[in-house]
Order: sequence, then structure tokens, then C-alpha cells
Amino acid sequence: MFSLVAQVARFFRFDTIEVPASPAAALMESADHSAGLDAHRAQELRTAASAWLSVVR
Repeated sequence: MFSLVAQVARFFRFDTIEVPASPAAALMESADHSAGLDAHRAQELRTAASAWLSVVR
């Protein structure tokens, strides 16, 4: 009976979305992803991450 419940639970389990630790981390990840496509946009995202970190500190 337990194995049946475990299989059903695995079937309905949702994949968790990996959430960055902070907004600055999310901005830096976005900058890394856009670095090859748009260097200016990547620099803007890095600047925004630095600004966020300076406000938080």
C-alpha cells in the first residue's frame, strides 16, 4: 500500500523552481545569460545588482 501511495506522490510531485538567494543574484544570472547577446544590457544588469547591494548594506 505504501509503495502505491509513494508512486502516486511521485507522479503528482511538482518540479521546484530554483530561486536565487537575492534579487542581486537574479540580476547577475540574467547578466550572465545576456552577456553574449547584448553586452550593454549585461552591464546594465550588473550595475543594477551592484546598486541593490549598496542599498541593502
